[in-house]
Amino acid sequence: MLLTITTTLDQATDLGFLLHKHPDRVHRFEQSSGTAHVFYPDADERRCTAALLLDVDPVKLVRTRGKGTPDFSLGQYVNDRPYAASSLLASAMANVFRTAMRGRCAARPELARTPIPLEIVLPALPCRGGPGQAERFFGPLGWEVSAVPVPLDPEHGEWGDSRYVTLTLTGEVRLTDALNQLYVLLPVLDDAKHYWVASDEVDKLIRAGEGWLAAHPDRAAITRRYLANRRALVRAALGRLADADGAPEDALDPVEIDEELAAESPEESTQESPAETAVPLSERRALSVLAALREENARRVIDLGCGSGKLLARLLRDEFFSEISGADVSHRALGHARRRVRFDERREGSRVRDVFQGALTYADERFRGYEAAVLMEVVEHVDPPRLGAVERVVFGHAAPRVVVVTTPNAEHNVRYEGLAPGAMRHPDHRFEWTRAEFREWADRVAAAHGYRVRHVPVGDDDPEVGAPTQMGVFTR
Repeated sequence: MLLTITTTLDQATDLGFLLHKHPDRVHRFEQSSGTAHVFYPDADERRCTAALLLDVDPVKLVRTRGKGTPDFSLGQYVNDRPYAASSLLASAMANVFRTAMRGRCAARPELARTPIPLEIVLPALPCRGGPGQAERFFGPLGWEVSAVPVPLDPEHGEWGDSRYVTLTLTGEVRLTDALNQLYVLLPVLDDAKHYWVASDEVDKLIRAGEGWLAAHPDRAAITRRYLANRRALVRAALGRLADADGAPEDALDPVEIDEELAAESPEESTQESPAETAVPLSERRALSVLAALREENARRVIDLGCGSGKLLARLLRDEFFSEISGADVSHRALGHARRRVRFDERREGSRVRDVFQGALTYADERFRGYEAAVLMEVVEHVDPPRLGAVERVVFGHAAPRVVVVTTPNAEHNVRYEGLAPGAMRHPDHRFEWTRAEFREWADRVAAAHGYRVRHVPVGDDDPEVGAPTQMGVFTR
C-alpha cells in the first residue's frame, strides 16, 4: 500500500518538520500487520514528497484476521488487503504520523497551523460507490478530487473497471486536517475495517473529525460506514457531532439521527428503484414551526431556547419575519447562534433584535414585546418541578399572542431500533410525554392563561403511535 504527500511551499523540505520524519533518512516502523516505511522520493526547497509504504506480512495479516474477512477457505489468502489502501493504511498513519495528526510541531508551530499546498496520491484505493463517492466525501472539504477507475484488464479493457480508483487530492489544507481526513475516509470509502469495531471507535472518529466532520453534508453516511453500521454507535457519534457543531437541539433528538440513517444514498440503497430521500425530522419540525407562525401572521418572533441558532437563521432568511430574537441558557450555544446570524455585524435596519442569555424559569423583560414565542424541543429538558415556573414566565409574564411548542412523542419511540423499551431519546431529557399527556398539559396551560391551543403532528403520522414530534400552537 502506498500513500504519497507532496508540497510545493517555499522551503518545501519543511514537510519533514511537520511529519517529524527527516527527509534524508528512511524510517521503518513495525506494525501489527507488517512494516511501514517512510521515505522521501523528492526533497528540495521547491518540491518535497513524503511516501508511506505499508508492506503487509501475510502471516501477520492472518493472525489479525478481522470479522469482515471473506468466509471461505482461501479468503484469508486471496484478498486485496496487502495491496489496496484500507483501514490497515489508516492504522499505520495513526501510528507513524501520530504527532502530525495532532497538529504539533515545535520546530515550525506557525506552519502547522497554516494551510499549505498539498497533493496526495493513493494509487489503489477501494471505493464502494465508484469515483463519484470519492468526490462526494472529499469535495466538500476543499479538495480538488481526481478519482480515476482502475480497469480490471489494463491491456484490453474488455472487463470494464474494477472497484478501485487512483485517487489524487489537490488543495491548500493544513497537514493535520489532511491526515485526519484520510484516517477517517480511507476505511469509509472501502466500507470495511480489518478489526472489530468497538465503542472506542466513536472517540477516535470524534477526535479525527474535529473541525470538519460535523459540518460535512454527508456526515451521517461517513459515520455509518466508519462505525460498520452499528446503529447504537452511529447514534452516539452523530449526537456528539451535532453537539460539536454547536447544534445541541440536533444532538438531543435521536429521531432525527434515525431519519438520517434511513436516508441512504442511491448506491447504498437495496431497493430496485431509487427511493425518495427522507427529509430529516429537524427540517420538518422547522418548516412546521415557520408554517404555524405564518398562519398566525406573527412577524415578530423570539426563539426561547434557541440553541445554536438554526431556527433563528431560518427566520432571518424569510423576509416575512420583521423582528427576530433568541435566548438560551448556554453561553457556548449562544456563541454559535451569534455567528450564525452574524449578530456582531448587524447594521442599521437589521431584523435581528437580540441574541442573549436567559433562563426560562425567571421572568425577564427581554422576553416581552413579541407577537410570538417558540419553544422548539425545549420543555422536555426542564425538570418537572420547574416546569410551572416556565409556564408562568412564558404564558403569564411574556404573554405573546402566539406560543409554539414542540416536544417528542414518547409513544413513537417504539419505532426506533436500538432504543430500549421505556428509554428516552436522550439522557438530558427529564421526561417525554405521550400524546394524551401533552394534550392534558397544553389544555391546562391554555385555560390558565387565556389561550386556545391546537395540536399538529410533525413527521410521518403513524396510525398506531402517532408522529415522532407533537406541536402545540397556542393563540391568545
